[in-house]
Amino acid sequence: MTANTPHPGGPSRRTLLRTALGTTAVAAATATALSAGAPRAEAARPRPRPSRLGALNEQSAVRSFTLGDTRIAYVVDGAMELDPAGFLPAVPPTYWRDHPEALTPGTGRIAASAGGVLVERGRRRLLIDAGLGANVLSPALGRSRGGALLDTLRALRVAPESVDTVAFTHLHTDHTGLGFRPGGRDHALRKAFPNADYRVAGAEWGPFWRGEITVGAPSWDTFMVPMSRVLRPFDDGAEIWPGVTALITPGHSPGHTSYVVTASAGRRLVVFGDAFHTPAQISHPEWPSGPDTDTAAVLRARRTLLDRLRAPGSYGFAFHFGDQPFGRVLPDRTGTLRWHPVPTRPLLPAPLRLP
Repeated sequence: MTANTPHPGGPSRRTLLRTALGTTAVAAATATALSAGAPRAEAARPRPRPSRLGALNEQSAVRSFTLGDTRIAYVVDGAMELDPAGFLPAVPPTYWRDHPEALTPGTGRIAASAGGVLVERGRRRLLIDAGLGANVLSPALGRSRGGALLDTLRALRVAPESVDTVAFTHLHTDHTGLGFRPGGRDHALRKAFPNADYRVAGAEWGPFWRGEITVGAPSWDTFMVPMSRVLRPFDDGAEIWPGVTALITPGHSPGHTSYVVTASAGRRLVVFGDAFHTPAQISHPEWPSGPDTDTAAVLRARRTLLDRLRAPGSYGFAFHFGDQPFGRVLPDRTGTLRWHPVPTRPLLPAPLRLP
């Protein structure tokens, strides 16, 4: 995924978890009113409670999925809508014509939320990716609005200090946005999750740090420099957290990493980052995405991932599959692999909406 990084920014207020307000100022005022017991803003337009199975053309709710002894939650940070032609030029226009359910009503774009994956087992917590934050999607690719990640965590009663590891699938701005925040009297950038190890594949870090990759790269001053002081790199196959193994799947970026979360009874969840941006690519892995750096490597990575995803007891997590982030990959009657969303527990509505 590719976005611009104008400046570091703080999260929106908790009220954004219940309402879709137009500006940060309105959100802050609403939060103040709530703390004083005032009526909730936009009460005349209540948002429907998410169902256990969401729609592909809607922004994702905050959802929880349990595998044995492991709980996984999509901690949504913001909303994006991708332009089909600008972001996925390899997908034939006839596909979108034949699959209107894949596009947002009215705007005709691809709903693609951003956020992090919270993995909890016992008292330990891993966060995979850090959302969009104050970054903005390039207008040629779509539109976006982010910054609710920390408020979403607070609404789930998860303190940033309780996260012990933050691992990144790749170093694009919609996955790194809230990695660091200004703090203290000097307003210096510090880890948004102060007690966490920050992990990224060495194959991903090197090309970005050397300036070889510019498309989608996070801000040098607000992410790369502070990250250079704290990161712990790893190689393919490393166990980056108990029961979570790194599977380097390059192509979208040089060291793009998927994570295999293994729970009790041998069931697995594959967090595949941006190896796929839409379920259409599950069925048509030959369709690359516009920001991919190496289309041949993407195809190889997708073959590897599809082998993992179709194995018994395997599930997948997709950051950008609308309100269907958790699912399984199964063949249809013709043998074509397809994304089958699975029911999940909706915890909160989508925290931010696009106007």
